Amino acid sequence: MNQEQLTRIRTGQGFIAALDQSGGSTPKALLQYGIAENSYSGEEAMYALVHEMRTRIIKSPGFDAASILGAILFENTMDRTIDGLFTADYLWEKKGIVPFLKVDKGLANEENGVQLMKPMPDLDSLLTRAVERHIFGTKMRSVIKKASPEGIRAVVDQQFAVGKQIAAKGLVPIIEPEVDIHSADKAASEQLLKAELLKQLTALDPGVIVMLKLSIPTEDNFYRELIELPNVARVVALSGGYDQAEANEKLARHSGLIASFSRALAEGLSAQQSDEQFNATLSRSIASIYEASIA
Repeated sequence: MNQEQLTRIRTGQGFIAALDQSGGSTPKALLQYGIAENSYSGEEAMYALVHEMRTRIIKSPGFDAASILGAILFENTMDRTIDGLFTADYLWEKKGIVPFLKVDKGLANEENGVQLMKPMPDLDSLLTRAVERHIFGTKMRSVIKKASPEGIRAVVDQQFAVGKQIAAKGLVPIIEPEVDIHSADKAASEQLLKAELLKQLTALDPGVIVMLKLSIPTEDNFYRELIELPNVARVVALSGGYDQAEANEKLARHSGLIASFSRALAEGLSAQQSDEQFNATLSRSIASIYEASIA
């Protein structure tokens, strides 16, 4: 574990940029960016286009360490280069931004009101490559749709079992049990989730450091106890389908909670924009998300 990067994540002011759309979500990310699915053919062409988009974001002048602490990448992005450097090395060496990697393989079908992560049979080899590519930490996502004690316990148990495997490789896992923002019993789900997270976090070995990525809670400062735990490096919030303005407004009400936005970060960006327009739009977004994160 890179101690300089850990200190930056623990104490730095700013937010985490989520640039990790993958698989089924990649065409949607490209469509949001103004590239229709019928304009390219095949997976390789799709991933080349999404890497061009991410490269444009990462190289933009406003995408810098003054506002952004870290960036979450997809496996395909980790294996590609920017100006001759692997993406993670470019982020850290050229931008001072800590690189993370999404490691999950998507969601299983809903059961007991939740979607667990699909099996990850190749996780160990992926983590080995992540270490070789100078990745600092990882992210994996589950989804909670209903306030089901059994389902939420299963989500958190799975997240921590995988998280311990990741930590054993010297990486910092981002535990992400997302509560669906459209859930009819979102606040009740958050109560159950916090209790399960506290149970797992207080049972961790002292040397194990994790991060949490959670939906912006219904109750202001609801996750304060989690933020203050010594083995939690940072608690970050996903935008979860809120547009940028609403996500920022909700986030700003929670002291110590910082953004890790994906769609809300890329809002308004288009392949058809000139570099001047693109950079100005991205800089405005970064500034607004930064302000909400340090509120």
